[in-house]
Amino acid sequence: MTENLTALEVCCCGNCAAEGHEKEVIRPLTAEEITQREADAEAYATRKAEEDAAAEAKAVFKASAKAKLIAGQPLTAEEADVLVL
Repeated sequence: MTENLTALEVCCCGNCAAEGHEKEVIRPLTAEEITQREADAEAYATRKAEEDAAAEAKAVFKASAKAKLIAGQPLTAEEADVLVL
């Protein structure tokens, strides 16, 4: 199934009837817009994966720090940072 990507352009002039143009226009995306959309989606996925990995690492350090505190063991610098920050 082919996806028909469209853009909605809305005029903000407030005088569309007098100017002789439509207030809203739905048009197909240009090749450049489709390329940019794909690049933006890829960049978002990369950034989201990095953020998820950082959150997971923080959770691991926090759990490790908690276990060490309960056991009376010294913390690593990373574990201490997670608790302090």
